[in-house]
Amino acid sequence: MSESAVPVNLADKLAQFSELWSQKKVAVLNDYEVKLAKLKGEFVWHTHEDTDELFLVISGRLTIQLRDGDVVVEPGELFVVPRGVEHCPLAGEETAILLFEPAGTINTGDAGGPMTKAAEILS
Repeated sequence: MSESAVPVNLADKLAQFSELWSQKKVAVLNDYEVKLAKLKGEFVWHTHEDTDELFLVISGRLTIQLRDGDVVVEPGELFVVPRGVEHCPLAGEETAILLFEPAGTINTGDAGGPMTKAAEILS
C-alpha cells in the first residue's frame, strides 16, 4: 500500500511536537501544503501578497486580528484571510491549527524577522 493510502491522524501528529509557532507539514495536495501548528501568544502583523491563507482551529481558540476588526475562530471553524490583507494571529491559550497554503509560503509573509521559520516535515 502506498503512503498516500494511509490517513493522516491529526491528533497523533499534534502529539509529536510541542514547539509553538512552528509549522509542521503533514500532507501535500498538488502545489499546496497542509500544515499543523501550535500557537500561544501573539504572532507578527504580516501580509501574504500572492495567496490566501486558510486557518482551521482544531483545539483552543484563535483570534485573527485584522486592521478593521478581529475574527474569533473556535474549534471546528475555519477562516480564510484573503491575499493582501494584513493580519496577526493571536491565541490566549494553546491552540492547535491546520493551515492550507501554497508550498513555500513564508509564515511571516512580508514581515520577516526572528519568527520566520520554514515548515518542517512531520513524518
